[in-house]
Amino acid sequence: MYQLHYVIFMEKELDLQPIIDYVSKDWQLGPIHGIEHWKRVERNGLLLATDDVNIKVVRLFAYLHDHKRLSDGWDLEHGRRASENLDNIRQILLSELTDDEFVMLKRACMEHTIIHRTGIPTIDACFDADRMDLPRVGYMPDPVRMASELGVAFAKHGVVKEDCTISFEALEKAKNELLSTKMRDNGIK
Repeated sequence: MYQLHYVIFMEKELDLQPIIDYVSKDWQLGPIHGIEHWKRVERNGLLLATDDVNIKVVRLFAYLHDHKRLSDGWDLEHGRRASENLDNIRQILLSELTDDEFVMLKRACMEHTIIHRTGIPTIDACFDADRMDLPRVGYMPDPVRMASELGVAFAKHGVVKEDCTISFEALEKAKNELLSTKMRDNGIK
């Protein structure tokens, strides 16, 4: 059965501080794509996590997807640069990832601004985690542009407010609506 859940624990084996130190070390662009954005992408990714989403990949994506930006403006190549740079830190900072996790992380970083949806739950959760933070630049998440069912429901119900905080009332409504739809689709009353 399709399950939604809130992640109320952090993976003990994943120490993000070395990653955060690495991406913050030479960061000069400021907050639009910096640490506060990355923290919100992580938060959003945890909210989007379902039982078929690899939380480790989503959390790493949050801090690595924008770290090779050259500007806060239009920079379509930043995902490719971030993805390629992962090879440079694979043995040092990402050694605990399986090959499959590493490939998903690379693809999520590479495609997060150029692909709408992949059909791979972990990568689509990464995309939506980033898109849920669009209010920071004046855009609300659009259900049509979200990659996952849960992301669509979150955008439809306004889970993320204009100040980038979470409406937990809207979160509950979105989650309940999606669960009801899934149960109805599976013939469960």
